[in-house]
Amino acid sequence: MLMRTDPFRELDRLTQQVFGGSGTWSRPTAMPMDAYRDGDRFVVCFDLPGVSPDAIELDVERNVLTVKAERRPVGTDVEMQVSERPLGVFSRQLFLGDTLDTEHIDAQYDAGVLTLRIPIAERAKPRKIAITSADETPKQIDA
Repeated sequence: MLMRTDPFRELDRLTQQVFGGSGTWSRPTAMPMDAYRDGDRFVVCFDLPGVSPDAIELDVERNVLTVKAERRPVGTDVEMQVSERPLGVFSRQLFLGDTLDTEHIDAQYDAGVLTLRIPIAERAKPRKIAITSADETPKQIDA
């Protein structure tokens, strides 16, 4: 369902957590996520607290899903006393398998969590196949 192909992404994320720093459009910070299968859907949840829905971009090209978001500073006329929440650009790319229907992705943003529901493609669902014997002749039904 989901393919991980970037072994250095986790190392980058750990380095940014330890040493801090905000993400930029050319070098975005990773965002935490959960992914699981729920019946005939694949569900992916991204944590984006404090991000405005209009600051989230969601793109699908071929089987690559890209989520980008930007958490902007409070304002320029304020004097910050404590600043622990990361600012800047966050990004995550997922390589989706061919068994997912990327044409019908449902995206909802609620309480700082972006939830994507991706249906399993019809061709990937289990199905019964009728077996006929070579000795049998096809039965005709009169209408």
